[in-house]
Amino acid sequence: MFKNLTVYRIGPEWSGSATQIEERLATARFTECGATQALSAGWVPPRGQAHGALVESVAGQWLATLMVEQKLLPAAVVKRRTDELAQRAEHDTGRKPGRKHLKELKEQAALELLPMAFTKRATFRVWLDPQRRLLIVDASSPARAGDVVTHLVKVLDGLPVAPLQTALSAATAMAAWLADGEPPQAFSVDRECELKSDDEQKSVVRYARHRLDTDEVRQHIGEGKRPTRLALTWQGRVSFVLTDAGQIKKLDFLDGVFDAHPGRADADAAFDADVAIATGELVQLIPDLVDALGGEADPVAGASPLPELKAA
Repeated sequence: MFKNLTVYRIGPEWSGSATQIEERLATARFTECGATQALSAGWVPPRGQAHGALVESVAGQWLATLMVEQKLLPAAVVKRRTDELAQRAEHDTGRKPGRKHLKELKEQAALELLPMAFTKRATFRVWLDPQRRLLIVDASSPARAGDVVTHLVKVLDGLPVAPLQTALSAATAMAAWLADGEPPQAFSVDRECELKSDDEQKSVVRYARHRLDTDEVRQHIGEGKRPTRLALTWQGRVSFVLTDAGQIKKLDFLDGVFDAHPGRADADAAFDADVAIATGELVQLIPDLVDALGGEADPVAGASPLPELKAA
């Protein structure tokens, strides 16, 4: 259901309903890339059913899905066609194309090749918790999550949203947990970690399936290396990797969490159960994690502008 989460805070001035969001998303439904279009993004039904709702409300939580389609043009193929066009231009004019002309020829080559290019698609789940005023995006990186949020903000006429800020940075908190050997309440430290130094060497130490409550790890911390990734488990129910950017990655619901799931008897019931169970756990985990990072700071201060949606 969810794998990599970046959490945002929705501003107090915004109010909206699932029905209103549905109406707005309907103006930006996904359509396939045109013949000479490199990238297309739009909203698709979260249940994966044709002509289904674009916003699903389950147990008070709202879900939407952004689909992005991108044409794949290998650089070597574009270069080869650009060279062909440059040779033709040289033959016709008697002189080699200059830098500006070469740039134009490269753009021409890409335009010619786009109709023949393969495409790849990716979907990004967006979860709004209206009661807690949280927006959570399931994307592989904070930068990609920012792309998705930018697309949502454009459709929702300036939805006020900023990355959720905590008093302590994730790197500072993780370093303290490893140095002291005392994880925060409700959490346990697992057996995966990555440490990086800030000096010119930029040295990296990675631990996998390895105890982290050791003198060696504490020595690395004492020498100035800072955790960029740390595996944690919350309440023995959900495991994940916390990054220095505050992203939750490799999310995994452990044995027992989905015991009440109805299975595959009914696709709609299974979807509802997935959403209800997963969000029910995460709306408890996220506040505990925020508390472990010193509590929420000013949600506006220090927030970076969200980037434009772009090709991967």
